[in-house]
Amino acid sequence: MNRKISFAEGEYYHIYNRGVEKRDIFLDNSDRERFQKLLFLCNGSKPIVYRLVQGPTLYGAEKGEPIVAIGAYVLMLNHFHLLLKETRANGITEFMRKLTTGYSMYFNKKYTRVGPLVQGKFKAEHVDNDEYLKYLYAYIHLNPVKLIDSKWKENGITDRKKAERYLKDYRYSSYVDYLGEKREEDAILAQKEFPGYFEGENEFEMYVKDWINYRDEIETLMVDVK
Repeated sequence: MNRKISFAEGEYYHIYNRGVEKRDIFLDNSDRERFQKLLFLCNGSKPIVYRLVQGPTLYGAEKGEPIVAIGAYVLMLNHFHLLLKETRANGITEFMRKLTTGYSMYFNKKYTRVGPLVQGKFKAEHVDNDEYLKYLYAYIHLNPVKLIDSKWKENGITDRKKAERYLKDYRYSSYVDYLGEKREEDAILAQKEFPGYFEGENEFEMYVKDWINYRDEIETLMVDVK
C-alpha cells in the first residue's frame, strides 16, 4: 500500500503503527525499555551497534548525526505513536526502517516467533498547522489513560486524580520529560527542534490535563489505533 503523503525537510509528522493482527507488541517492561533504547540508537547516521543496547551508557553512545528529530512518543500495548520532524532527506523513512527492523528482530528472537511484527508500512499524518501540532502533545501523552480507563473518551474520566497520577508514573512516554524529570531517556528527544508552545513544565502539564475534560473534541481529532 502506497503512503498518501511524502516527507519534506523541516515538516512535522505524526507517525504510528500497531502489531500485525492487532497483537500486543510490548509484553513486559523490558520490551518497552528496549524500544526506548532503539528510539535513541536508531536515530543516527552511523550503523547500529546492537551491543550498546546492553551497555550502561547507551544514552551517551556515539551514533552519528541525528536523522530525525523526536518531539514526543508513547508506547502502548499493541501500538506506538511518535511525533517526528524530518531534518534530512529520507530521514523519517530510514529511521522507521531501522527502528521497526531492530525491534522486530529482538521481539522474534525473545519470543521464538517468525514473520512481520507490525502492520506493513507505518502510518503517517502531515502536521501542517500549529493547532494540530500543539494538540498532539496532549493526544500522544494522554494515550496511557486508556490502560486504566478504556472508555474514558466515551464516558469521561471516572477518577481524574488517578488518571493524572498514572500519567506521571508511566515510564514509557515522553510525558515526564516535559515535566522536567531528569532521566536518561530524555536524550531521545530534540525539544528545541519543535515550537516552544509551553513556557514551563506547569503550563505543559495543565495543557495536557485540560484535554482530559474535552473528550468530545478529542474524539473528533484523535486517530484511534486499537
